[in-house]
Amino acid sequence: MTKVGYARVSTREQNLDRQIDALNREHVSRIFAEKRSGKNTERPELHKMLDYIHDDDEVVVVALDRLGRSAADLTHIINTITQKGATLDILNLPSFKDVQDKNLRVMLTNLTMEIYKYIAQEEREAINERQAEGIAAARARGAYVGKKPQYVPDSPDRHNRYIYEQAVKMLTEPKPRPKTQIARTLGISRTTLYKISSSLT
Repeated sequence: MTKVGYARVSTREQNLDRQIDALNREHVSRIFAEKRSGKNTERPELHKMLDYIHDDDEVVVVALDRLGRSAADLTHIINTITQKGATLDILNLPSFKDVQDKNLRVMLTNLTMEIYKYIAQEEREAINERQAEGIAAARARGAYVGKKPQYVPDSPDRHNRYIYEQAVKMLTEPKPRPKTQIARTLGISRTTLYKISSSLT
């Protein structure tokens, strides 16, 4: 059996050290880590981890929301782990490792995960609802100006300016590569690349 860790934070400004330290305390053999939003389906390290695991491996994450944010996304990922013959250990959820009956242990683990998936989904929907209400109120006051694009030529973040410049360079080549390939190369979503592309016209 191999213990495999997965760590994720949502933005480049956030730090992975706390999660990685927690995974190392669990004596994982390999850690897949990335800085990607949980809403982003293009998470290369997650997909590498899912390709890497085999029968009897154990996937360890600090919290369930590190795997995904929506119930549907979490269900898909957990089912993939199960289909590969591996198990999942969520460090901030109750552990049933001391339960001797394997079937009972699996049932209790699955029940706990379903409850927490539901809670995570409810929290995400509540956050989205509060954001929508805040935007509506700001628009009513004439104070809403929208979210400033992250990848723009005058971004205060040097890395974001570099990504923008590289995207423009690749998009304006005589024979540009497919946008999906460009987005994957730069580590950004296709939606972000399409926004950069539309700003050039």
